[in-house]
Amino acid sequence: MTSLDIPEGFEPHFRKSPLTDTWEPIYSRKTDKAVIMGLRLATPHTNSRGLIHGGLIAALADGGMGYSCAQATGWRSSFVTISLAVDFTGSAGIGQWLAVESEVIRTGGTICFAQCLVRADDAVIARANATFRVVKKDA
Repeated sequence: MTSLDIPEGFEPHFRKSPLTDTWEPIYSRKTDKAVIMGLRLATPHTNSRGLIHGGLIAALADGGMGYSCAQATGWRSSFVTISLAVDFTGSAGIGQWLAVESEVIRTGGTICFAQCLVRADDAVIARANATFRVVKKDA
């Protein structure tokens, strides 16, 4: 795999944000139960040591888990983060494929719980969990 290869099934991410504009291109792949986020690591994703920045991991994990809660509930609601915890278990560098693989644990009328693994190529470099408030969309 070259640094330009994007794994099969990933397409340009369907939502844009001013926070993530400088991190583009960001990709995602929808499954029945989740939205998997991905990107090819480059210089704008790194800290002063040339390793992926923890803030990037936290932001993508938060987004991926929130999108996964929306996917699991048919996109009928929005989700606002109540709590987010990230454990960093490794590091990654420029050229690696970063993927945020989320799983919705439980969702209800007011709260959604999710967790994810963050992988650089095939190595787990972080795990995260979050609680989201369900915000009903206007009819």
